[in-house]
Amino acid sequence: MRIVFLADTHNEHWNVEVPDGDMIVHAGDMSGSGTADQLSDFFDWFRRLPHRRKLVIAGNHDWLFQLSAEQARKLARGVVYLEDEAAVVDGLKFYGTPWQPWFMDWAFNLQRGAPLKAKWDLIPTGTDILITHGPPHGIGDKTEAGEQAGCEDLSRAVLKIRPRIHVFGHIHEGYGVHKRKGTRTIFVNASICNASYDPVNKPVVLELGVE
Repeated sequence: MRIVFLADTHNEHWNVEVPDGDMIVHAGDMSGSGTADQLSDFFDWFRRLPHRRKLVIAGNHDWLFQLSAEQARKLARGVVYLEDEAAVVDGLKFYGTPWQPWFMDWAFNLQRGAPLKAKWDLIPTGTDILITHGPPHGIGDKTEAGEQAGCEDLSRAVLKIRPRIHVFGHIHEGYGVHKRKGTRTIFVNASICNASYDPVNKPVVLELGVE
């Protein structure tokens, strides 16, 4: 399966050149402030893409999914939306979750430690592709100020579960494909926007077969 990964489009989706693929996955921050109009526009665009399968999670900017989940899910009709949920697509096991370490006053914030660990403990073993909005600690998580903003407990969960791919965004400066010695997992920071919110990065494309 040829999978296209992207995240952090922040209302700039119409300006993104999307490669062909069998499936497209968006790892959150579809919008600027998560209004119904912004998300409706995003999903109008997303549904028009030719990819056979489409999957998304929310990010910290996608407020409607936290404030009015039923309304947001209606806007996402025809697209697989995951929020602390699993889905099997063409034999591959996906799990999506939007939470992140507390960041200003945005959506889907949780404190580091026990609150976030409780979310990561829900990730089932056997997950092939893990989709989170925030990065694990030390991988694709370095800010312009040099801070590694990722979650330590998420790092430990990923090392335990060993998904084939872990895709995320949130820290725009960490864009790219990353590997860590000693694990099979491919880490993808798929942020399309840079730190200035310009859509300069390309979606990441990976080929994945059923094991």
